[in-house]
Amino acid sequence: MAGQLIVGLDVSSRARAEEIVALLDGQVDFFKIGYQCFYGADGFALGKELLKAGKKVFFDLKLLDIDNTVEKGVAAIAETGATMLTVHAYPQCMRAAVRGAAGSELCVLGVSVLTSMDDADVAEAGFARDTAGLVALRAQQARDAGIGGVVASPHEAEMVRTIIGPRMAIVTPGIRLPGASVGDQKRVMGPGEALAEGATHLVVARPIIEAADPAAAARAILADMNTGTRLA
Repeated sequence: MAGQLIVGLDVSSRARAEEIVALLDGQVDFFKIGYQCFYGADGFALGKELLKAGKKVFFDLKLLDIDNTVEKGVAAIAETGATMLTVHAYPQCMRAAVRGAAGSELCVLGVSVLTSMDDADVAEAGFARDTAGLVALRAQQARDAGIGGVVASPHEAEMVRTIIGPRMAIVTPGIRLPGASVGDQKRVMGPGEALAEGATHLVVARPIIEAADPAAAARAILADMNTGTRLA
């Protein structure tokens, strides 16, 4: 189970990020570096340092640009030895990312619909589909593009699995223990049931890194990953 838990280093201090990694030593060896850490805590250098130390790194950069820019950017991340990288799940973007990752072990993930969005948000953005419909479309396009997996809420994980088949990764943020604050997330679920729904990896940041005892919080998440408890 430990290899399926990815802890988001959503902090702006390199020292704090390194402290969290040290506190979780022996429990978690897979870390996500997103915008806040990448830009605020020299996250690119931190990621390479973690890789040298034998950790796994997920660069959550959600790339979206013209094909050449995406391809070259993905190739640069692939050269670091990172395990995962996100791009937005637009067909051209995903196809360019596949070219950039060619010959490497980098798993490119297409971000379907952010877990902070619901049907009203999707409609406001101009899509003529509900959340589930848009996730389904992007999962199909991710499969057809040949990328490594999809980022989706756990509520769509079972549906996504039926679309993409058994081999692609499904990475789910929006993970909360029962009774925990959901913050700005709108489509959340407990760790155990997210795995039962078909997720291969869970991304957890605030419930661990903002806890008084991050190691204890990580242990609680890992324990729940064996239970299948739905968030009330």
